[in-house]
Amino acid sequence: MKNNGFIIIPILCMFCSVKAVEYIPVTTKNVCLLLKVNEKNRLEQTYFGASMKNIEEMTSIDTETFSSYSTFGTNHVFEAALRAIQSDGNTSVELGYRTSSVKQIDENIIQTTIELKDEYYDLFVTIHYKAYQQEDLLEQWVEIKNGQKKNIRLADFASSDLSFNASEYYVSHFHGDWSNEMNISEQKLTEGIKIVDSKLGVRSHQFTHPSFILSLNAPLAETHGEAIGGTLAWPGNFRFCFEVDNYNKLRILSGANPYASEYTLEKNEVFKTPSFLFAYSTEGAGKITRNFHRWARKYGIKNGNKGRSVLLNNWEATYFDFDEAKLTKIIDDAAKMGFELFLLDDGWFGNKYPRDNDKSGLGDWQTNTKKLPDGIPYLIQECKKRNLKFGIWVEPEMVNPKSELYENHPDWVISQPQRERTLLRNQLILDLSNPKVQEFVFNTVDRLLRENPGIDYVKWDCNRYVFNSGSPWLPAEKQTHLFFDYSKHLLEIMEKISKKYPDVTFMACSGGGGRIDYGSMQYFDEYWISDNNDPLQRIITQWGSQYFFPTIGLASHVSASPNHISGRSMSLKCRFDIAMAAKLGMDLQPSQMTEKEYEFSKNAIRTYKEIRNTILTGDLYRILSPYKSNRTVYMYVNDKRDEAVIFNFMVRKEVYPKPPTIKLQGLHPEKRYKLNEINKDPDNWSRFTKYEDKVFSGEYLMTAGLNFAMYNEMESLVFKLSEVKLSEVK
Repeated sequence: MKNNGFIIIPILCMFCSVKAVEYIPVTTKNVCLLLKVNEKNRLEQTYFGASMKNIEEMTSIDTETFSSYSTFGTNHVFEAALRAIQSDGNTSVELGYRTSSVKQIDENIIQTTIELKDEYYDLFVTIHYKAYQQEDLLEQWVEIKNGQKKNIRLADFASSDLSFNASEYYVSHFHGDWSNEMNISEQKLTEGIKIVDSKLGVRSHQFTHPSFILSLNAPLAETHGEAIGGTLAWPGNFRFCFEVDNYNKLRILSGANPYASEYTLEKNEVFKTPSFLFAYSTEGAGKITRNFHRWARKYGIKNGNKGRSVLLNNWEATYFDFDEAKLTKIIDDAAKMGFELFLLDDGWFGNKYPRDNDKSGLGDWQTNTKKLPDGIPYLIQECKKRNLKFGIWVEPEMVNPKSELYENHPDWVISQPQRERTLLRNQLILDLSNPKVQEFVFNTVDRLLRENPGIDYVKWDCNRYVFNSGSPWLPAEKQTHLFFDYSKHLLEIMEKISKKYPDVTFMACSGGGGRIDYGSMQYFDEYWISDNNDPLQRIITQWGSQYFFPTIGLASHVSASPNHISGRSMSLKCRFDIAMAAKLGMDLQPSQMTEKEYEFSKNAIRTYKEIRNTILTGDLYRILSPYKSNRTVYMYVNDKRDEAVIFNFMVRKEVYPKPPTIKLQGLHPEKRYKLNEINKDPDNWSRFTKYEDKVFSGEYLMTAGLNFAMYNEMESLVFKLSEVKLSEVK
């Protein structure tokens, strides 16, 4: 029988007449997470996988179950989702089921709420699930409330506790460092624990990223096999714990990192964990990616279905050395080449301590009157004269010791008493646990936008992580709150700014990919995945980031050659091709180009504007991986399946090439498509000549495929498919 959307199964008991076992399904269109309240009133996970029409059938016999939110204490010998110290010192927690409810938020979102309580103490745990029906995505978070008269302490506080029973487990996760972000590593999990985490506090994604893909029974494949993808919506420290037990069963705990972060809950205080987002697929990693991208454009990223501007940045052209004349010339060049936005980067502020390098001025957010005597409004007007939008750089969470802000408020920075204050990039981090600092950071961005109407774009940077993790503001007994509170208050500030300025575009930049997560991205339109625009590195970095994060937010720029970070020289065509595979921008300046380069760039920008909707909002299909092939190939297909753009890059030179057959994906088999290369190199013969202007069915392109040679390292080739009506086919 059913009760409020749940399933009640009577179970005979030798001590009582009837004991009700309750099943709680959390389902999307194609995925089901089935939870069970057992005879002992414990909440268990009994199934996670493909959805079935008749859920009741899944309850007809006893199946293996796992704890759905494990606790430390009486009989749990493995890692636990929740570990708390009660007000009387008892270190155990035993959660019993209280009640559940289901709420239809809208036609696409169903929220399930499950309330649990310690069987002796007034410690309350509420588990929340949102099921996104069309995107087949689940979101989970937990709220822990102290109902006791005295404080309790939380030692572990996971957002999610998922279990699996398969023959083999393979986990893919993402790692790197500055200018080398989002590399993918896959390992087979064996008995014991694998931890993927961050302890950096701020820009916590620099070394590892809060995302993973688990493959069951075989290594991860792109188009087939069972896979689970998960990512934590949190800009702070995170932790994924993969534990294979003595029976070869796997438990995954996901959430904010409890490392050095024991949290004290006062009476009636509620601790809310970050959201964990996860998806299940029987069609490999590709399906997970497309589900996440579709979800993100609707829910995960600000203005996810709004257009994006092609921008020109002054950074690599001027660094800190500019004045009004230089910037006006760049703005004029940007307009003539076809850009839509000019971005003024670091160096525009500070007077007593002018920002002429990265050693001074950070925190003093007044316009430098020597560089810009007419202020920001002058630059905004120069852009408006040329029909350009105007953007500006800020780093509001940071301060240089050589600044008026630090002189006035040395107690505002994260630091340990009696310890040396350690600089990174010549700067310190403001302590966001302090309400006055929170107000300052908000006012920095608010005042800039309020006093300079016409700013359309803000690049929000963050260029270091935490050392000396102490707070001059927090009391001694709450010093371990710093890591969690910093991120919590940062998100509050971001939300406040986003709501006040909904039409301003915000880019999340943290010296590259230090802050790409769905906790932050709901307040940002774009994300900067790396300071390294070298095309060879960008192939790897963009490939990794796109597993979970949508192309519409992925900013990618054409830079100078030789590249300022790698020193590698690349053709202008290759630099444009990789940047056009995302949200196009440019640091290379028009004034630095030859006449031929100028015309190529102008044409490429014009072409990008024609196809960017397909690239930014189309479904992504990965065809050849740079990790497994000398060539990498991927493509975007729009919703109507009447246009597609395919990118080909040679990542390693082949002396005797054996061209692979490129079988396209995602097309309509009965539609016919005309093939045309874009961004052709006018000085070289095209490898694509035999296919140029030819028409093929989607079925042919996906079954027989295309075959053409590419030889040289970082040779690139991009072509477009356009639907041709039968009446137009010769």
